[in-house]
Amino acid sequence: MLESPSAENPLRIAMWSGPRNISTAMMRAFGNRSNTAVWDEPLYGYYLSATGLDHPCAEEIIEAGGRRWEDVISKAIGDVPGNNAVWYQKHMAQHFLDEVDRNWLDQVTNCFLIREPIRVVASYRLKQPNVTVAGLGFTQQAEIFNRVCDNTGKPPIVIDSREMLLNPAAGMKLLCESLGIEFSERMLSWPAGPHKDDGVWGKHWYDAVVKSTGFDPYVEKPVSVPDELLPIVEACQPHYDLLLEHRMRIPAP
Repeated sequence: MLESPSAENPLRIAMWSGPRNISTAMMRAFGNRSNTAVWDEPLYGYYLSATGLDHPCAEEIIEAGGRRWEDVISKAIGDVPGNNAVWYQKHMAQHFLDEVDRNWLDQVTNCFLIREPIRVVASYRLKQPNVTVAGLGFTQQAEIFNRVCDNTGKPPIVIDSREMLLNPAAGMKLLCESLGIEFSERMLSWPAGPHKDDGVWGKHWYDAVVKSTGFDPYVEKPVSVPDELLPIVEACQPHYDLLLEHRMRIPAP
């Protein structure tokens, strides 16, 4: 039986995702808990500063998040805001550049949110035309996953977004059980509109989530990408497959 987290012994969750996933909806779910603080893409400012990539609101993001990964990591393993028992950190795996120290990963509970590469690419290219393997986070997810396996001797929690959307109630209950925290019905619905903890980039990326009041039902849609992007899909696929093999088995509804 896992010891329940508390203000004195908090649970710090690092949820590693790539773009165009349900990462913000998952943050909404945890942010609606009574004992949980959330943090939206802590390394985004550093990432843009280090890479010089031209993203919407780039200067505003850098100003808000800072330029130093050292400051972000110090905060990630430091005091939990509001003296809460749970700290849910929504991390984008593509922001985890090579120079960032890896040792702090041993001080958080690393979890992974995955989605099929072809669906990620098809969605991402509509918002960001410059699609690269490094910018999708699959290779970084695999690196962190393998490190956790090596250090703990067992695979960490992996959530397939499709399966979570097919049965959110069962999925969130299973996730909470795996984390050793009590499930709350509040995790299945939330108020529409922006959230105080949303990053400044929310005005560009969060249009669908801002309108939502819960997990959107999963609808299987045909998907395709231009031929020139197929090599990117193929390069990401083995990393996705690695994590998919170890995903939580969420029962079908």
